[in-house]
Amino acid sequence: MRVLVITDIHGNQVALETVIKEADGFDAVWCLGDVVGYGPNPNECLEIIKSQPDVICLMGNHDAASIERMDISSFNPEARRSVEWTRSVLTKENIEYLNERPQTAVIDQVTLAHGSPREPVFEYLLDTRAATENFDHFDNDFCFVGHTHLPVLFSMEDEDYMANLTIPPINSVTQLNPRSIINPGSVGQPRDRDPRAAYAIFDTEENTWDYHRVNYNIAETQKRMTKVDLPERHIYRLESGW
Repeated sequence: MRVLVITDIHGNQVALETVIKEADGFDAVWCLGDVVGYGPNPNECLEIIKSQPDVICLMGNHDAASIERMDISSFNPEARRSVEWTRSVLTKENIEYLNERPQTAVIDQVTLAHGSPREPVFEYLLDTRAATENFDHFDNDFCFVGHTHLPVLFSMEDEDYMANLTIPPINSVTQLNPRSIINPGSVGQPRDRDPRAAYAIFDTEENTWDYHRVNYNIAETQKRMTKVDLPERHIYRLESGW
């Protein structure tokens, strides 16, 4: 089975639609959370996700914040403003949908989480130390995560005392070794200085990871954000991928 693995869409309908079109031919979708937040089209993105084949969608921290299941006092002022705007526009049906999202899921040899297997909604896996500690928190071969907006692959062999970090090559298939934690990067707000939307195709039979980046109409998303008066910093960051 070919699975489209996506995360951190953040209300960016233009990027999401581009990814789905580009990744044509998948059998299922695993969305690792943060469908909403920051971007101008939270309801539209949720409707697109709900319409996908054999979809599993987790709860991310911005999803939780947008339905008042997370305290946003620690968010910076711009992030709080975006959360409050998202709360004001979400439909009743989509609030219910977000409330029903699980924090984790396990499908055969894969664990899914937004942040990490240890703290599914909010932990950032940014370094090998945190990744190493998290290998004790899932039992199967692979764990797919999001949250950092950075594409990365952490792996551990039996003899390793610390996880290894690699960046999967773009538009290239990587054969996954058992015991890997993998982040496909962000669809709607990349932060690795590459503004292109990120996604991956996971082949459940071959255990391969096909990582992709795709250009989308950033100016259109920025136009929509400006129209609803979202923070300028969040608008401008899209074009430089940070």
